Amino acid sequence: MKLSKSDITKHNDSLYKNHKKKYDFLKSEIENLDEITSQIAAYNVAVPSWALGAGGTRFGRFGFGGEPSNLFEKLSDIGIIHALTKSAGAISLHIPWDIPDNPQKIREHAEQLGIVFDAMNSNTFQDQKNQKYSYKYGSLCHVDKNVRHQAVQHNKEVIDHGIALGSKSLTVWLADGSNFPGQINFRRALNNTLESLQEIYDYLPDDWKMFIEYKPYEPNFYSMVIQDWGTSHFLANKLGKKAFTLVDLGHHLPNTNIEQIVATLMMDGMLGGFHFNDSKYGDDDLTVGAIKPYQLFLIFNELVYGMQNNPANNPVPAWMIDASHNVKDPLEDIIQSINAIETAYAKALLVDQKALQEAQMRNDVVQCQNILQSAFNTDVQPILAQARLSNNASINPIAAFRDFDIRKNLIDERGLETTATGL
Repeated sequence: MKLSKSDITKHNDSLYKNHKKKYDFLKSEIENLDEITSQIAAYNVAVPSWALGAGGTRFGRFGFGGEPSNLFEKLSDIGIIHALTKSAGAISLHIPWDIPDNPQKIREHAEQLGIVFDAMNSNTFQDQKNQKYSYKYGSLCHVDKNVRHQAVQHNKEVIDHGIALGSKSLTVWLADGSNFPGQINFRRALNNTLESLQEIYDYLPDDWKMFIEYKPYEPNFYSMVIQDWGTSHFLANKLGKKAFTLVDLGHHLPNTNIEQIVATLMMDGMLGGFHFNDSKYGDDDLTVGAIKPYQLFLIFNELVYGMQNNPANNPVPAWMIDASHNVKDPLEDIIQSINAIETAYAKALLVDQKALQEAQMRNDVVQCQNILQSAFNTDVQPILAQARLSNNASINPIAAFRDFDIRKNLIDERGLETTATGL
């Protein structure tokens, strides 16, 4: 299924009058509203190839029907989301879940949809069919050099696939760790990981980046080799200028001050990637902004400040949604996540940074809070709608998705029994 520009324009016609009234009112209140709207209109976030189907837990998985059964169909689904939002113009592939059989054909299909290939993701946390050595006791950290070599070779193959598709970065997340005290030697495991990453890093093209992800627990629960941002930062510094830390919102212990981590990494020019999701208890991978929208706003406040004050030349992070859609329609969930991300971004752009700094220098704690919460409490949905309208996208993407019966059309095309590869 493919949405036409005329379909979206016609749908917008019925919503435009009410939208214009709201936007004009906001414009009378906010002096630089058009500038903020332009920044939102330019924002894009990558959709991972594994997120287009139903997610699941260790207890079960419930499909939705019409799920994409191959990479070509996954791109088509992202094309639908991008047509509705004009903010999903990138895909992040996971290998070997989504190995392109014909890279040139896949690349041409993506170009027709206005989609580029973002970071490639390797997988050494699962044993694949016909794999010679198991990752049961680790991959890049393993005591057996044959296992480490196999994991390194896999990452090199992922880079090769990325080169063929026009990607420029590799994300490495490791499940390596231990479940019991004494199971591994911490220093040996970290050193083996560093040596393995160095070999992968040396294989990267000169214009590529490596993003090193971290996680404090799961699937191992006593220790993870790359358990926090400091370890990721340590490894990236050891590797070289093409290596950066990647922050996943779910990969922190409860109540961690993620915005402070963001500020610290940007201060050193080391924030390379960002995975958006939300959580109540752990790495729940829920819809972005569903649980802690104020935290997301505070994180974006640090991101905005970091991008505006950037002596360390921190690159624009590689943005990606990393969520598992267990009970929602995956496409609707992604649209909701995009809206939540851009909501937090727009509100952060509303923060009067000059007034905030002045209040901070006076130690005026009350005024600091007032400045932040004034921006957070502003309804920015008219800004997002105007940004989409300026890009010929939908004023209300969820309403359009439902009014166009997109899920029904996908079921009619693909059937009820299709299953997407991935989580």
